Amino acid sequence: MKRRDFLRHTLPASVTMPALLNGFSVKAYTGSSPLVQALMRGTTETDKVLVLIQLNGGNDGLNMVLPIELYSNYYNARANIAIKQNKILALSGTAKTGLHPSMTGLQSLYNEGKLTIIQAVGYPSPNFSHFRATDIWMSASDSNQVLPSGWIGRYLGTQFPDYPNGYPNTQMPDPLAIQIGSVSSLTLQGPASGMGISISDPTNFYHMLDGVEDPVPDTPWGKELKYIRLIAEQTQKYSTVIKAAAAQVGSQGTYPENNDLAQQLKIVARLVKGGLKTRVYMVSTGGFDTHSSQVNTLDSSTGLHANLMARVSDAIKCFMDDLKSLGVDDRVIGMTFSEFGRRIKSNSSMGTDHGAAAPVFVFGKNVRPGIIGNNPEIPSNTAANDNVPFQYDFRSIYASILKQWFCVQDADLQTIMLKNFQELPLCINAACKTTGIEDILNNTGEQLIINYPNPFVESTNITFRTKGGHTLIQVMDTMGRVIRTLTDKEYMAGSYTVSFSSYGMPTGVYYARFQNGSLQHVRTMLKVR
Repeated sequence: MKRRDFLRHTLPASVTMPALLNGFSVKAYTGSSPLVQALMRGTTETDKVLVLIQLNGGNDGLNMVLPIELYSNYYNARANIAIKQNKILALSGTAKTGLHPSMTGLQSLYNEGKLTIIQAVGYPSPNFSHFRATDIWMSASDSNQVLPSGWIGRYLGTQFPDYPNGYPNTQMPDPLAIQIGSVSSLTLQGPASGMGISISDPTNFYHMLDGVEDPVPDTPWGKELKYIRLIAEQTQKYSTVIKAAAAQVGSQGTYPENNDLAQQLKIVARLVKGGLKTRVYMVSTGGFDTHSSQVNTLDSSTGLHANLMARVSDAIKCFMDDLKSLGVDDRVIGMTFSEFGRRIKSNSSMGTDHGAAAPVFVFGKNVRPGIIGNNPEIPSNTAANDNVPFQYDFRSIYASILKQWFCVQDADLQTIMLKNFQELPLCINAACKTTGIEDILNNTGEQLIINYPNPFVESTNITFRTKGGHTLIQVMDTMGRVIRTLTDKEYMAGSYTVSFSSYGMPTGVYYARFQNGSLQHVRTMLKVR
């Protein structure tokens, strides 16, 4: 096969060249976007960095962030995997919620005011397929909508039009986004072009810095591979700046060697300190699909899930300590996400099956620390298919970070997120002029939504109190699906009542979800015969 034919038939049309630089695998994406140019509002100058941590497989949120105040119901639902109450890690300022015993690093960050926990994050009509659910989280789409672009890709598209044409340039000499540990995902895909590059293997990152080149086989295909490497080295625009940034950093903090997530975050810290203007880094770690043997039989605080929790907690703590010692911790925030959570009830294999909502962590020196939301509702008699009802749409987290950390304007936010989402108190960045957010957490314990009668037979009246503005009332079933929207409009401040008719619906537990601006509350309702 001729070399040009080899290149033409083996490289995707959307890719300029997979640059195999001394074993350092990079994908750089091509294509111009008239749409992005038309939507351009002007680049926002910022030195802020966002790190996305993907937990592949669907993490069990109920054994990560534990509902101490509902411990009896929690234990009854999953007695064979439940963490003993006396082993739950305490959090400063609350006796209602704690962390998995393996998460001492994140416990420390929380108590230092560097961690926010958002309870029960999900979306209406959750999908339980790993592939489809991952696409939903990466694209920020509705569950019945397929998008070819990712939320970060759309954000970067509004900031850097016509990328990669004309890039790098004096305004942006560095990669817009870098994904470590895999090829660039849908998250970084813009409307018509990939907006990031990927470092597929942390080990090969250091090979690149040290000039170590993986040998190629002495075969015709090996010669083609060597040729591709040569072309890639000539055409890869960003390899030089990445090497230069990494070379600026001497010693770093200590990271555990047997922790793949820690090793990825170590590279991120090095590149941030090295001066790259890259705004978004994405890393990932797997193993969270814990259908069986989630815990050890004799000690539920140990086993597979405990190891996963320790991996995440230790990696983030080492990363935060390193950023602080390097003097760049004020520039970085991060967040964790997984494609879905797990069911409330455990299975007979000492594991958990695919579920709906789960907690999300947002961490950094400049986060608004604390717990957003309430412990998930757990019925006293949990059925096998019962799910954690979502309190916060995951896209609210995305929108809040973009607005509060990257200072994205409302017009661009609408383009990126495709619709409006509630704003949550997540970040502190004086440049964004959003540091005065108040009256956004229901810390008083007052009921914002009630229903009567409860239990009910056919219908019930739902009364809610709104502070004014956009107010939403949804009804969800135990699968976590929104089955009815009772109101979704602007209100004057006051108390109002809407009626919910359950005609034709089975008996059982339902949830009424109230949302008013950044406030939310979930109410359990019981339909009986």
